[in-house]
Amino acid sequence: MSEMSPDSLNWTLVDGFVLLGLTEDPSLQRILFITFLITYALNLLGNASIILLVILEQTLHTPMYFFLGNLSFFDICFSSVTVPKMLQNLLTQQKVISATACLAQMHFFHFLGSSEVLLLTAMSYDRYVAICKPLHYRGIMNRRMCVLFALGSWVTGFLHSLMHTLFTAQLSFCGPNRVNHFFCDIKPLLKLACADTTLNVYLLAIVTGSLVMISFFLTLLSYMFIGSALLRISSSTGRLRAFSTCASHLTVVVLLYGTAIFTYVRPITEESLQVDRFAAIFFTVVTPMLNPFIYTLRNQDVQNATKRLFRCSM
Repeated sequence: MSEMSPDSLNWTLVDGFVLLGLTEDPSLQRILFITFLITYALNLLGNASIILLVILEQTLHTPMYFFLGNLSFFDICFSSVTVPKMLQNLLTQQKVISATACLAQMHFFHFLGSSEVLLLTAMSYDRYVAICKPLHYRGIMNRRMCVLFALGSWVTGFLHSLMHTLFTAQLSFCGPNRVNHFFCDIKPLLKLACADTTLNVYLLAIVTGSLVMISFFLTLLSYMFIGSALLRISSSTGRLRAFSTCASHLTVVVLLYGTAIFTYVRPITEESLQVDRFAAIFFTVVTPMLNPFIYTLRNQDVQNATKRLFRCSM
């Protein structure tokens, strides 16, 4: 790799970056490799199984499972942006990523991440309509509305990420080139820029912060109405059954929003970047792996569909 100099004018003149990863300890790297490889395999297997079930099982052709299939697809893609490169780096001492690949990784990470946040908001609205307006559910959450929600999540997430990608690509990177993370994220890259990053930091705090907080507020609002509706159900069995349809989604929301707000709303400091690396493991590796289990462990529809599909394949 050629050395970067202060004469570097733009992204294209930077040869690449070195990802510092999680640890320099070789023995710990081997343990992390095995752990994350198993976790990633479970992620692929679990989420692919949900997508297959939603496609093949007629009883799961409902708005809730349409969104769940989309969420599983997001989880597979979201992890695949960062985890394979992280696994590769855990096995080699040359933890280099080209400038183009670094920019692409950052773009797809924020594209898929913000799209998933918006999809979870749409899923909370779906649960609100199902519980608070059950008689109008089929009319409101029709096929067209579901496709618009999913498409809106994709498009908005892409445009949000494109904004950050374009503004980051305009910065000069003249060294050092060591990224204090296991993948290319905005905050550690801004820390390396030898140019004014005031606008980038402002966009990260205002635009990304607003997207996350507004989505979180709308989700919270949906659950406030859901909670109010549940309190009006006289039967405790009825309340429990209605709440069980929301419990999985609510768990995923807490896991994702908690780490996202914690990571991207705080100011950029060396201390925060250290903490961000470990927080990122949670929403890039752990949460996508847990989501299939969260949605299936107590979901009778998915369990029954799995049994039927298994019997048919025998």
